[in-house]
Amino acid sequence: MTPLILDKNFEAIGLCDTFKSFIWADRYNKEGDFEIVTVGDKAKEEIYQIGNYIYVTESDRTMIVESLELKTNYDDGDEFIISGRSLDSILSRRIVWGQKDLTGNFQNAIQTLLNENIISPSDPSRKIPNFKFKTSTDSTITSLSIDTQFTGDTLYKAIQGLCDQNNVGFKVTREGSDFVFSLYVGTNRTYDQTDNLYVEFSPKYDNITETDYVQSSKNLKNVTLVGGEGEGSERKYYTVGNTSVTGLDRYELFTDARGTSSKVTDDNGESRDLSTSEYNALLKQKGDENLAKKENMATKSFDGKLNADQMFTLNKDFYLGDVVQVVNEYGIQGVSRITEIIYSWDNNGLRIYPSFDSAKVNDIQTSILSWVDKDGYWHSIDK
Repeated sequence: MTPLILDKNFEAIGLCDTFKSFIWADRYNKEGDFEIVTVGDKAKEEIYQIGNYIYVTESDRTMIVESLELKTNYDDGDEFIISGRSLDSILSRRIVWGQKDLTGNFQNAIQTLLNENIISPSDPSRKIPNFKFKTSTDSTITSLSIDTQFTGDTLYKAIQGLCDQNNVGFKVTREGSDFVFSLYVGTNRTYDQTDNLYVEFSPKYDNITETDYVQSSKNLKNVTLVGGEGEGSERKYYTVGNTSVTGLDRYELFTDARGTSSKVTDDNGESRDLSTSEYNALLKQKGDENLAKKENMATKSFDGKLNADQMFTLNKDFYLGDVVQVVNEYGIQGVSRITEIIYSWDNNGLRIYPSFDSAKVNDIQTSILSWVDKDGYWHSIDK
């Protein structure tokens, strides 16, 4: 595995064929990142310039060089550290300019945000050349709808939050000299379907080791009071979440949506006041987005070290974003989405570490986790 260095015009200018370590992380609906640690060398320092790109054949993503660090050490030798993030981070360079109200089709709303702030903004200086939007025909995506409002959020924060809430992946890839944004969802490869090849990671197949199963409710929030516009007794509030839970099962959170306005402007430039129900729909969206954040959810996840040579092959039998079966040595089984693939190269060779996030696939199976005892009986953990 050899990282290829590209200049700002995507022209190849060098290879990094020697390094102490190299870590590359692709993620389902978050920006990826990389780090190369190599020996200090003047020639390397000349080709690794901030703003250049890093590409590897094992991934469809491209990374941007954002940080350079040279550590000098008389005893151990000098180290040159290059790091950065994937092309998705370009979205952080723009904000949602002014107030933007989005209602209706989910994919159209994402495209509108990109059109108005990157692809064809009213201010030409905000345009990023060669940035394209690729339309998805996947019914899982085209059937989604939203009703929300943004004011001054970074474009990355707005899009990542909407995608995370709806279990949709996104990526910015390179096609020639173009930046191409696309939405996607992973394939269901669990025992819950019959259309695709089953994929299971478990010790019995020798394709996963060192599993880390986590179940925790310490960060759980299931009800949020959303505070909208207004001051004091005039401020508007709306309750969002599982309002039927009571007692110790209720975990509350406050969502500050003060920037969400009840005055909107339509496509003709005419302003009007939202009705109470319309404004509450906006507050509900903000509350749902907050509750959907991973830091506000109960943790049910598997991490593991993947043996890439056993049973199933990455980018052939399964892909980033797919939903798969995971079983550890203790019989704990999960229906989990592959949300991250980390490639790690060092003196010991290539290792691949997938991250499985079972907290985000409730839509695929109601009972996410189960326990198999020594007698072969199934016991539900998640209700």
